[in-house]
Amino acid sequence: MTDAVVVGSGPNGLAAALTLARAGLGVEVFEAHDRIGGGLRTEPLFDSEVVHDICAAVHPMAPVSPFMRSLDLEEHGVRLMHSPAAYAHPLKGRPAVVAWRDLDATCAELGDDGPRWRRLMLPLMEHSSAVVDLMLSTQRTVPPLRALTVLAPRLPAHSLRLGGSLRTETARALLAGVAAHGIGRLPSPTSSAVALLLGHLAHTTGWPVAQGGSGSIATVMAAQIEKLGGRIHTGARVNSLRDLPAGRSITMLDISPRELARIAPLPRGYLRRLSRYRYGPGAAKADFLIDGTIPWTDHRLSRAATVHLAGAHGTAAELARAETVTAKGLKAAHPYIILVDPAAADPARAVRGKRPVWAYAHVPNGDTRNHLPMIRAAIEAHAPGFTDSVVAERGLSAAQLGEYNTNYVGGDIGSGAMSLWQTLARPVARWNPYRTPLPGTWLCSSATPPGPSVHGMCGYHAAVAALEDRKHPYPSGVRPKIYA
Repeated sequence: MTDAVVVGSGPNGLAAALTLARAGLGVEVFEAHDRIGGGLRTEPLFDSEVVHDICAAVHPMAPVSPFMRSLDLEEHGVRLMHSPAAYAHPLKGRPAVVAWRDLDATCAELGDDGPRWRRLMLPLMEHSSAVVDLMLSTQRTVPPLRALTVLAPRLPAHSLRLGGSLRTETARALLAGVAAHGIGRLPSPTSSAVALLLGHLAHTTGWPVAQGGSGSIATVMAAQIEKLGGRIHTGARVNSLRDLPAGRSITMLDISPRELARIAPLPRGYLRRLSRYRYGPGAAKADFLIDGTIPWTDHRLSRAATVHLAGAHGTAAELARAETVTAKGLKAAHPYIILVDPAAADPARAVRGKRPVWAYAHVPNGDTRNHLPMIRAAIEAHAPGFTDSVVAERGLSAAQLGEYNTNYVGGDIGSGAMSLWQTLARPVARWNPYRTPLPGTWLCSSATPPGPSVHGMCGYHAAVAALEDRKHPYPSGVRPKIYA
């Protein structure tokens, strides 16, 4: 018997399905692609033995998300693997700056700003559980006092002035590179929150990659769903809610608000509110298969799986200008680029000397340009000879990325602009953001709180809301409330 149907098998769709299956419901998942995972897909692109992460590649939220921890990934043969440094940031004409897993080593990197970095990060590290609980909550419950105590004096400073009290260019660039993961105007309240969250996690649970690629996380989730009797259908695009099995009491939709409006017979008023939902900048992606290692000028960059490339000189000011221009829908001369070298954390990803390298640039939403040459040139500027090491390459424009995954409207991998208002009221302002006006129908994508990243909490919260609505007992193995 099918009690619940989930549309979309991204991390949030699978999280919703597994939460409902753990509660004893009969669950069916429908995925349009022939491969599950959404943002967690991994597949060979150029060489049958070398796999590439198609979307998400690094997972700082996976070790701290209550839902992801409930998966017991390592028990199922998937380790979260770390490079010696969480991330790094090259600067033109001077040594790169590196965020090591060890806080002391990072502070030593930053010279005069070392004590300021420690004062910024250490209290967050000491109260990390409370900070994470706040960031991964439904944004509708009373936040932990401990989280407010450490965030209240820090968020405003960094929201108004990029880098806050940091004075040296190296420290400001290091933090700005993290803030830009918020994909929007810099500085801003949301970019500040992202910088503090991801910044302190770099020194605690780290920024790991999944052993064997991101797809291994989706595989574990799917196996657990099927073990509990759930069924997963691939190559099954849903064009209308009428296409789904009858008799279900719960419908979970891991889709964008635009897709929701397309397939669901929504009331006119809700549709109007949904039409005001804004999408953020897009991502233009590049995949490379290279022979050997990346020939970084500063060899310490090879110690980090994640490298931030910012502007012609790598400065925080350049990065802020580029992100702000891009958020306005304009073309930046030197867009912000995130590069991932997964073999720096998981050496087995390099096969016969060949390794996958993944990179994307922040560009205007819907941008149709192929930014592969620009991304390659930006890497070459800090790694002379990189171009010669490329065995094969592929570029996807933001528009193409949006076509590949309908949740990424215009290439927006965050499934919606991360402004302060839209962080709190996504997709529309409602006390229960997961409930749609249609009976038994819930939205569970990254367009709901707590927003993007691979943590599964959007799906988990939506499923818990649906169970509460049915007065059904919570599943075992996952905390029923985010604040324990």
